[in-house]
Amino acid sequence: MLLGDLLARLHDATIAEQTLASLNDLILAATVSQRAVAAGVPLGTFAAEQVESYADGADDSEWTTVMGLMARADDPGAVLLRRALNHSGGAAASGCSCGGKHA
Repeated sequence: MLLGDLLARLHDATIAEQTLASLNDLILAATVSQRAVAAGVPLGTFAAEQVESYADGADDSEWTTVMGLMARADDPGAVLLRRALNHSGGAAASGCSCGGKHA
């Protein structure tokens, strides 16, 4: 699957939420759930916004790293989502659900 296709799929809130559940990472899921509640948006929407924010804001070094990880993974979408959720910060981490657009 091409990177653009992966990003488009994870932009769908339902797919982002399903992918988060498939990670089997209860700590990450709980943290993201708390952040979604604080932002006042559904969990899938919040996760999708974090992927979009990551795609818009990751620097070249981060993209090199994530592309290498995705190339070796059975589920590149899960790698991308996990990386985006762990990498997100700033406005998104403080509860804003704009995806970092006003920062």
